[in-house]
Amino acid sequence: MQSGGPLNRNTIFLEDAEIVSQNSFSGNQFILRVHSPRCAAQAKPGSFAHITCDADFPMRRPLSIMRTNTTQGWLEFLYKPVGQGLTKLSKHSKGYSISVLGPIGNGFDLDVNKPNVLAIGGGVGIPPMVFLSERYRLDDRFRLLVLMGSRVPFPFELTTGKKLEEFPSSAKSSLSLMESWGVVSRLASEAEYPGCFQGFVTELADHWLKKQSPKQIAQVQIVGCGPSTMLKATAELARAYKIPCQIALEEFMACGVGGCAGCTVLVETDNGPAMKRVCVDGPVFDAHQVYPA
Repeated sequence: MQSGGPLNRNTIFLEDAEIVSQNSFSGNQFILRVHSPRCAAQAKPGSFAHITCDADFPMRRPLSIMRTNTTQGWLEFLYKPVGQGLTKLSKHSKGYSISVLGPIGNGFDLDVNKPNVLAIGGGVGIPPMVFLSERYRLDDRFRLLVLMGSRVPFPFELTTGKKLEEFPSSAKSSLSLMESWGVVSRLASEAEYPGCFQGFVTELADHWLKKQSPKQIAQVQIVGCGPSTMLKATAELARAYKIPCQIALEEFMACGVGGCAGCTVLVETDNGPAMKRVCVDGPVFDAHQVYPA
């Protein structure tokens, strides 16, 4: 297999990717940008890349794609260095080369009949929501509301968003990047950060949903990514309001391309329970199938 050659019918690529930049943020968080033009050209919100971290650690790590630039050919990831591999990755700087296999997995598939998109991201589940926002910000078929929760400081420039009656007055912080895109966003945290909703991000979502009329609710779809407890709460919220919901799961992976079946989850399908591989059958699934009533 040659580096940079096409895999899986020209949809997944193996590339030697040079680090363009790597910046650290409080809360032991890093934003990594690499030059990987083929992966960048094919990536979709919800997909991920399987990357090497260091020459001494051949085992790859899956990272959700946060942003892409198809013109300049770069991919961007947000991660926390948990474990030796990602810790090694966090030490590398501009010019270092890593191997990128991607994009992998099925992304979010938005329903054009549900124009109001409620996107919920928690912790390491924030990157797919940023990617979704960037991809659909100019699509007139959809109106995006992005809610993000974190227990550590948000690794982005923040600003005060436009006042919205659906939210408590204390919930006023927004991502400057989202504001520049014309996307409404709000932040939640249990850490009492100024401008953030004090509580779970799903509780903030419930605040908004309670203010919607039945006619408005009928136009809503939910997408989410984050820890399993948040995803389960998101599924329960969607069920309570009878809203379709897609979630991106995160599991430990060895191969990342479906061969090892080490990332399987139990999913309720129309034909009964089935074990599905998060890497290639997902990572995006119907929330009501992953967390049935």
